[in-house]
Amino acid sequence: MELLGSTLTATYAHPRPTPTNFLPAISTIASTYRDRFPHHNLTHSLSLPWKPSMYYKVASNSPTLAPYCTRSQRVSESTMLPFVCNRTTLFTRYTPDDWYRSNLTNYQESNTSRHNSERLRVDTARLIQDKYQQMRKTQADSTQNLGERVNDIGFWKSEILHELDEMIGETNALTDIKKRLERALMETEAPLQVARECLLHREKRMGIDLVHDEVETQLLTEVDIIQCCQERMKLHLDKAIAQLASVRASQHELEKDLSDKQAAYRIDDKCHHLRNTSDGVSYFRGVEKVDATVSVPESWTKFTDDNILRSQSERAASAKLRDDIENLLVVTANEMWNQFNKVNLSFTNRIAETADAKNKIQIHLAKTLQEIFQTEMTIESIQKAIRDKTAFLKVAQTRLDERTRRPNIELCRDMAQLRLVNEVYEVDDTIQTLQQRLKDAEDTLQSLVHTKATLEHDLAVKANSVYIDQEKCMGMRKTFPNTLRLVGFC
Repeated sequence: MELLGSTLTATYAHPRPTPTNFLPAISTIASTYRDRFPHHNLTHSLSLPWKPSMYYKVASNSPTLAPYCTRSQRVSESTMLPFVCNRTTLFTRYTPDDWYRSNLTNYQESNTSRHNSERLRVDTARLIQDKYQQMRKTQADSTQNLGERVNDIGFWKSEILHELDEMIGETNALTDIKKRLERALMETEAPLQVARECLLHREKRMGIDLVHDEVETQLLTEVDIIQCCQERMKLHLDKAIAQLASVRASQHELEKDLSDKQAAYRIDDKCHHLRNTSDGVSYFRGVEKVDATVSVPESWTKFTDDNILRSQSERAASAKLRDDIENLLVVTANEMWNQFNKVNLSFTNRIAETADAKNKIQIHLAKTLQEIFQTEMTIESIQKAIRDKTAFLKVAQTRLDERTRRPNIELCRDMAQLRLVNEVYEVDDTIQTLQQRLKDAEDTLQSLVHTKATLEHDLAVKANSVYIDQEKCMGMRKTFPNTLRLVGFC
């Protein structure tokens, strides 16, 4: 703002000193004045504040006519002149022209002093008004700048509040999905334990039933699938924990920035509403020389903008991780349920197959027992037939033995002799044949008994397998976590 008027360095602000030689020096007058008004030294310091009473006292005690004294007169200050009444001779006096010129000079000096004083008063009033207007404008500009600053802080504070609300919601959502993942991971322990116990129980199968069948293959596959699902869940759980830490760190930065901005908003708003008549305004000497600032508007804006961008980035990463965990929970639940159904179907087929084999073995065992009974009856009949044939053999041999006692010529090889001999051979051959058949029947009976024992053992094996698969394994597999539990809702 351009200042109006003249400054205090103008000539009228500092009037020229009154000339000291406008009248010729008269030693008698000076001496007379000095004799009437003795000189007294000033007892106060001229550097003290202005006190009218003090100056009045000095003027009343020690008036001087210094402007009317010449250097030669000041040199002879110690010379005292006699009073007029004691004059014996005529001293030199001023002329009337000198007197008129002195009066005119005094008038001119008075007019000049008054004119300069008037101009000084006018310019001073104008200067005061200009400075006042300048201070008001400067203060208004400062107030406007503070208002703009308050608006800027309010804007960024609202942005941080909005982002902080979003971040808190995202933190809560991520915490919930993390808890769901932990519950789902805990729910996988029961199916895994069941599958392992089923494998351990099936190790108790006996004999030929201890095979690597489809059920065992599906059980091993189920264990692998559950362990794979657990590994993926643990991996995503670690990611969720790390992401939750990052989200909370970003949230902490936002809360800290918000707290700082709230404090700055209160301070700047208080400064914005301060007026000259407000309470609490005071002097703070040298405060304008203290620069405690640590940022500029660009870095200040960038700091908050970076915090918000970081928060948005963390929220986006958290939302993506939540979607991944949600998909993982659905996929793992489906995989475990599908494999659970496959294992159950394999168990059902295996149990049906084993039961069918058991039934067939029971049928074969019944037939074998029937055959053993028939074989035993056959053996008894063969033994009876052999016993019956011995009588015929005894009769034939007795006959032949008796006929050997015929005398002399009577020992004839007649038809009766030949027939008896043939009868003995026939009966003996029949007995040999029956004995061989008896031996074969006994061997067959032994084979049937062995077969019976084998069937009975196989039947016991099948019964044990059916008991393990149906009672123990399927009994444990009747309950399996439902889909809601596998995705962590319960």
